[in-house]
Amino acid sequence: MPIVGKWLDVLPGERAALGLGFAFHFCVLASYYLVRPLRDALGLEGGAGQLQWLFTATFLVMLLMVPVFGLLASRWPATRFVPLIYRLIAVSMLLFGALIAHRVAPVNVGRVFFVWISLYNLFIVSIFWSVLVDRFSSEQGRRLFGFIAAGGTLGTFIGPLLAATLATGLGPLALTFSAALLLEVAVRCYRALLRRTTSQGARRGLDDRRLGGSMLAGVTLIWRSRYLWGLVAFMLLHTSAATLLYFEQGRIVAASYSDVASRTQFFAVVDLIVSALTLTFQLLLTAPLIRLIGIGGALAALPVATIVAFAAMALAPLPTTVALAQGVRRAVEFALVRPAREVLWTVVSREEKYKAKNVIETLVYRGGDAASGWLSAGLTALGAGFGLVALMIVPFAALWGALCAWLAGQQAQKASKTGEGQHHEPH
Repeated sequence: MPIVGKWLDVLPGERAALGLGFAFHFCVLASYYLVRPLRDALGLEGGAGQLQWLFTATFLVMLLMVPVFGLLASRWPATRFVPLIYRLIAVSMLLFGALIAHRVAPVNVGRVFFVWISLYNLFIVSIFWSVLVDRFSSEQGRRLFGFIAAGGTLGTFIGPLLAATLATGLGPLALTFSAALLLEVAVRCYRALLRRTTSQGARRGLDDRRLGGSMLAGVTLIWRSRYLWGLVAFMLLHTSAATLLYFEQGRIVAASYSDVASRTQFFAVVDLIVSALTLTFQLLLTAPLIRLIGIGGALAALPVATIVAFAAMALAPLPTTVALAQGVRRAVEFALVRPAREVLWTVVSREEKYKAKNVIETLVYRGGDAASGWLSAGLTALGAGFGLVALMIVPFAALWGALCAWLAGQQAQKASKTGEGQHHEPH
């Protein structure tokens, strides 16, 4: 830790919180990446041409889930609803594992499983980062979020590694049980992190207990803020590009592999490539790169990587190209863009961190997925090849880059107004 501390500029009082944030993120993403390959494999059981229906179903269920989350966030303090949500998801993992293992209505259960995993991963990751941006300042985020994100990346490496090993051996029950166990460990890390840090609200003398407000307060907060609208636009551009790439990936993989086990292993290999690249970037490059190119430069890396991925998959539609193109793009996203994006949230109110953030990272995210899924299906029906889609993405990437610069400027202004540029140590 002394070497890491020197490289990241970690203050003595921050080391325990840094380690707990690393472990917390590891457990959250390892749990998801254990079952993600299984989700993707089962999602292709009805054929790659049916994926847009699964994405639409995910969005519709999300519409029902967001008000429930808002209600819990309004009525209970984070110390209660965070463990509750994680544990409810853990129980659901065990139930799905039993159903899949016993081949109970495999196609229908597989579709429900796809939708549920697509929902729950957004909630657990959004909650994790809501906690982090509430417990660390903007200045700390610039220095520490890259290393904490590396904990999640290690989880994305261990998760698919176990999935690839267990997929044809112990089967889905072992995967879901391990995912549930990791979520319980994540709850323990969360509680330990609370004991070693102080929330941003408490630092400013504000009430740190219940958030209050209505269950749809997140939507209202977004409606009133230009800054939050900018974050909505960023998320829509991000998820639209990712979904179009995902659909093309599905068509290529469905044409190349005929059974669930081989598809699961392929998706696990892609996740391993992403994890290996991302972990290397995060441990060695994220913190110094963000210091060098700033938040705007780090955010703009995603539209650049997206154009490269579109071009590669359009020119060579092969599984190997899919693995490399998706690997590089997602590595850039996780290593540079995600830490920078989370810094954007350190300068908003506590209610916005838990409520508006959750709406954007769940409802807006899956709404973009659903719309992009139907766009992909429509373009395919019209006979438009993926090469044309790759050309269409270029002007949107330019708009995306301009938005990155604007968000970074707004974040800097808000940080200067709230004094976030100063050092803050967890106690």
